[in-house]
Amino acid sequence: MDIGDKAPNFRLENQQGERVCLENLRGKWVVLYFYPKDNTPGCTTEALEFTELLPEFEALNAVVIGVSKDTVESHKKFAEKKGIRITLLADTERKVIEAFGVWKLKRRFGRESYGVERSTFLIDPNGIIAHVWRNVRAKGHAIRVLNRLKELAQKK
Repeated sequence: MDIGDKAPNFRLENQQGERVCLENLRGKWVVLYFYPKDNTPGCTTEALEFTELLPEFEALNAVVIGVSKDTVESHKKFAEKKGIRITLLADTERKVIEAFGVWKLKRRFGRESYGVERSTFLIDPNGIIAHVWRNVRAKGHAIRVLNRLKELAQKK
């Protein structure tokens, strides 16, 4: 997936067990970010920064959605424990993770394993990918996404 591509539609459950469908979000900007695992330091930082900036995203007609391969129950516990107010989607079968090309071979401490590459896709109100961040650092990422959204929203 790259800038200018049509974002693939998906239907996944959020932390409340409700189905979220990308197609139903047409007309809004969608910040779709993929992260490795609930309750880990980087993933917690990223989710909390997006939560803190959520009112600013909403003011720009945007929704923020985090996706990992964790379960609905894991997302629910993570959100409750950390006070996360953004939508978290459970992709336990990795269908959306793979559709967006973020399931990658990773090297860490000399060992290789597959996992989610921390990546974010900004999807415009027509369902087209407007910006992509790959292999991002969690700290400070949410504000960079917000700033880019502000730039793009002014042009539309």
